[in-house]
Amino acid sequence: MARAMTVFFTADTHFGDHRTINIQKRPFASVAEMDALLIERWNAVVAPDDIVWHLGDVARRPADVAALLARLHGTKHLLRGNNDPDATLAAPGWASIGNYAELEVDGHRLVLCHYPFRSWNGQHKRALNLHGHGHGRLKPMPRQFDVGVDARDFAPVRLDQLLGTG
Repeated sequence: MARAMTVFFTADTHFGDHRTINIQKRPFASVAEMDALLIERWNAVVAPDDIVWHLGDVARRPADVAALLARLHGTKHLLRGNNDPDATLAAPGWASIGNYAELEVDGHRLVLCHYPFRSWNGQHKRALNLHGHGHGRLKPMPRQFDVGVDARDFAPVRLDQLLGTG
């Protein structure tokens, strides 16, 4: 029996960025080591027919993005982060690009953006806010989740994992 398509979320990969290793105290000796582990963990959980929402801050060098996307499984959607120049958005391999998205996954209404919100559309009607940018350092809020790799063991995450139901 075929496996059902799964939706994943991630952010703040910062491929190729040595500054992120230092600033976020990532446990890698080199950028090559960091990038290899990020790609390995992504492809270990994401199948080629899955969907991945990348909530921004993809890579240090836009020229590297197309080759990275070709190595990463899944149909990839980008919501722009503060470290994503126009050239990152223009790279071939994105199914869509934007700044903000609202969608429904597994019966849950989601509000997606690189930045965490203090309040969001549908917040008091059980809508969830998924974001990046915080690198796992922000105080948690109800129904709000940092999907960045620093907060998620350097891998994309499913909604049921965030909710503790999967």
